[in-house]
Amino acid sequence: ECPGHFGHIELAKPVFHIGFIDTVLKILRCVCYHCSKLLTDTNEHSFRQALKIRNQKHRLNAVVDCCKNKKVCAIGGEEEEEHDLSKTDEELDKPVKHGGCGNVLPKITKEDLKIIVEFKDVTDGSIEKKSVLSAERVLNILKRIKDEDSRAMGINPDWARADWMIATVLPVPPPPVRPSIMMDTSTRGEDDLTHKLADIVKANRELQRQEKNGAPAHIIAEAIQFLQFHVATYVDNEIPGLPQAQQRSGRPLKSIRQRLKGKEGRIRGNLMGKRVDFSARTVITADPNLSIDQVGVPRSIALNLTYPETVTPFNIDKMRELIRNGPSEHPGAKYIIREDGTRFDLRFVKKVSDTHLECGYKVERHINDGDVVIFNRQPSLHKMSMMGHRIKVMPYSTFRLNLSVTSPYNADFDGDEMNLHVPQTLETRAEVIEIMMVPRQIVSPQSNRPVMGIVQDTLLGSRLFTKRDCFMEKDLVMNILMWLPSWDGKVPPPAILKPKQLWTGKQLFSLIIPDINLIRFTSTHNDKKPNECSAGDTRVIIERSELLAGILCKRSLGAANGSIIHVVMNEHGHDTCRLFIDQTQTVVNHWLINRGFTMGIGDTIADSATMAKVTLTISSAKNQVKELIIKAQNKQFECQPGKSVIETFEQKVNQVLNKARDTAGSSAQDSLSEDNNLKAMVTAGSKGSFINISQMMACVGQQNVEGKRIPFGFQSRTLPHFTKDDYGPESRGFVENSYLRGLTPQEFFFHAMGGRE
Repeated sequence: ECPGHFGHIELAKPVFHIGFIDTVLKILRCVCYHCSKLLTDTNEHSFRQALKIRNQKHRLNAVVDCCKNKKVCAIGGEEEEEHDLSKTDEELDKPVKHGGCGNVLPKITKEDLKIIVEFKDVTDGSIEKKSVLSAERVLNILKRIKDEDSRAMGINPDWARADWMIATVLPVPPPPVRPSIMMDTSTRGEDDLTHKLADIVKANRELQRQEKNGAPAHIIAEAIQFLQFHVATYVDNEIPGLPQAQQRSGRPLKSIRQRLKGKEGRIRGNLMGKRVDFSARTVITADPNLSIDQVGVPRSIALNLTYPETVTPFNIDKMRELIRNGPSEHPGAKYIIREDGTRFDLRFVKKVSDTHLECGYKVERHINDGDVVIFNRQPSLHKMSMMGHRIKVMPYSTFRLNLSVTSPYNADFDGDEMNLHVPQTLETRAEVIEIMMVPRQIVSPQSNRPVMGIVQDTLLGSRLFTKRDCFMEKDLVMNILMWLPSWDGKVPPPAILKPKQLWTGKQLFSLIIPDINLIRFTSTHNDKKPNECSAGDTRVIIERSELLAGILCKRSLGAANGSIIHVVMNEHGHDTCRLFIDQTQTVVNHWLINRGFTMGIGDTIADSATMAKVTLTISSAKNQVKELIIKAQNKQFECQPGKSVIETFEQKVNQVLNKARDTAGSSAQDSLSEDNNLKAMVTAGSKGSFINISQMMACVGQQNVEGKRIPFGFQSRTLPHFTKDDYGPESRGFVENSYLRGLTPQEFFFHAMGGRE
């Protein structure tokens, strides 16, 4: 269990730390090469502006900009002036003596792991024009920097000094960080870091030996450079312009930086994302009878996952009962943990005394109905991808989920799997209940609109349920009222008394709606006339929870801004909103099961007059394309500005064919009666769109690859079934058949191309 303890290597000579070499270069450009004094002072306006920058990284960059054009370390009086950040601009405007050494400054650059100094305008033979600046010399320059100059550059000397950026001692991580592996019975394979540390120790000893033997300067410089290479590649083995350190096999060594960075690194791969205990994963299936904040958990999972319940005088009897049930009967318990930390596995209990309970013991009991858990679907893209649910233990082997919660999880039931995590402390449970529960996430703070709403068959049922011609007899009304947990016992008076009592769908839906006022419009309302009370009952009016007029559809019940769900959430809170969504589903689904709904092939067949109209539309479009081809061949074509003949031709053909598809689709849609089941789903917003209707009934339309008609794949043609240089609609991917009539082999091939682009 011991994480190990760090050692260290004392380096024979200081070397650059590859992580800090760029920062060291910036600091060297800000201070004098000879006296380590900051090259600028408060006489300069740009430096005064830099001192106002609070972000220390940005301040250093600003000070570098102030100093980059300095050629000489300015001379002045001996008195020193601190860079006082509290002074006003007026005080700072008074000239200050700089107090530099007056020496000429070199140009400082970096080449791989070396820092080069170059004196351009020096005639004195005593100074080399261009030389390598050793880490030892840099260390001396940085050590001489005064604290006030350090602060001015954005480096706080209380926490980090500039000279600490030069490596003089190297930490050695303990074996648990770099464990060796047994290759077979005898040989051991050491970790990459161990190999690298061995190289550093060898290079360090060699340098010490050379110094002791009084080797020439160039040999010592080579040894320092060799040590520098090993220390740098120990930290980062992907330095541009530097050869990678390799094993004997030629595989690059994995350095410290490679272990930490990226998706498979320590942070993202092992800490942010990992396998965890107290979690479960299985396939999800739908259950509209569950509340939105519930999750159905298979009994097999409930028998396996536990929660550590502390024994108190209030629950000791309940805990004893769970222990009697044991680990294989639900609800039961798996372990007893005594105050001294001893664990008793209830599968192997020999004596009755081992199951004795006292206050303060912990019982790891099975998770049970009402326990809060965190439910998650990957990829977790926003905070609503992990939400709190209450458990409902159920038979069979899948997680059960309410349909309205699928939207924020982006889940469907075609084989999706989801994860469940059981909080293990009271604090975590409290946070899940107060922050993460599903009802609290109904309105997203990201866009200030609901992310959950009524979906699928409940949405379709709500539209049919609230139509003007929806009436119910007394027995069905009584059954529906029993589905309402919040029903107050008052039966609304029937809307029709004679010849027999009948209630409307709107009346029963009003029993679900909380006390709100709302005016909205359905999807079929004419948006150009917003205040018109249309004959189609498209204006939704709710007054004091009473649905007076209007058909409810996706606009009113979906995850839309200003929908009923949004208003209820804002005015009555998350619990009332949860109740509204739950009750809408139970009532509408029960009614829809009685009423029945199905979409058959008959709903996709248009009458003969409509089909004649569609055929005429498509044939006239084909004739128009023929005329365009003849025009282009006879050079009577007017090119559009900035476009060639072929580009203009393609654009016009596309316009003609798209218009034909839209016209044919509109004809098909207009022919559908009000009781068409396909149209009912589209207008409710529960499934499908008007494009689906037009492609099923009228014409699939032009297929595109990369935004253009199907290109010539063979020489001057799309398929061998067409003549060469055929620019007509059929050869370039126009599908004139509908899905109902079926596609020809060529059309099917083009459709497959368009679908996979």
